[in-house]
Amino acid sequence: MFPAVRQRTIGQAVGCSGIGLHTGCKVNMRLLPAAADTGIIFRRVDLSNFVVPATVDMVARVSYATTLMRLGVMVATVEHVLSALVGCGIDNCIVELDCLEVPILDGSARSFVDLIRSAGIVEQSVPRVYLRVLERVEVTDGNRYIMIEPYEGFVIDSTIEFAHPLIGQQRYIYDASTCSYAEEIALARTFGFEREIATLRAAGLIKGGTLNNAIVLSEDGMLNAGPLNYEDEFARHKVLDIIGDLALAGWPIWGKVTAYRSGHGLHARLLSRLLQTTKAWELVEAEVTEVIHI
Repeated sequence: MFPAVRQRTIGQAVGCSGIGLHTGCKVNMRLLPAAADTGIIFRRVDLSNFVVPATVDMVARVSYATTLMRLGVMVATVEHVLSALVGCGIDNCIVELDCLEVPILDGSARSFVDLIRSAGIVEQSVPRVYLRVLERVEVTDGNRYIMIEPYEGFVIDSTIEFAHPLIGQQRYIYDASTCSYAEEIALARTFGFEREIATLRAAGLIKGGTLNNAIVLSEDGMLNAGPLNYEDEFARHKVLDIIGDLALAGWPIWGKVTAYRSGHGLHARLLSRLLQTTKAWELVEAEVTEVIHI
């Protein structure tokens, strides 16, 4: 019934360096193996190894990125690395940082997937626990919405809409049972609009933003010289973000997500409402059948 029955971690420590999209700060990041039932946690090595769990109750900000905070200690722009970990089937991992923001790298999840693959994936002895959705839960904001409902699998059906010639209305459906995250989602880069740059920088954001880590859209095209990684890269990046934000549930989800013009704030509100509606979900332990060789 479930695609994986045992929990997984990475095989060895791996790392990379980069800059934060919003802070512009240089940051070193390492992914480390973690014991079963650890989940995904962030560890600030610059602050005496202070730990911030990747859970929705730690969400502090959702403006242009998802930021977690515990006892005043923040970890910012977590959605891309979380998306890569979930997309690669990792349940338990320690993400070490020496600054408050995850590096943006090229603006997609491709480099994180490469790191995970280079580390190797290790199956652990403990059964994986799934959050199975039992009832529909929805949140709306004007004509924007996101909902989750019962489904035998994990599917995201997301539609975005921007009045721009390269976007318009785009829809992408991601089915975890048939789609390759690495090939179909991971290369989709974050994007923004040239007309918003001055306002965002005045607000202290995108200090590290360049054409090397984001698609920047002009009035009738884009400033980047290279082609899009996918024809519908914008819609696929939204799915990438949804996967990363829903990782904050703390367990892999068994259900169908439908979103229209959603953003980080709606994703966090959906998770909070779902978890608070205890009759709308249950935890199901995957059955592990031991094979005895004789």
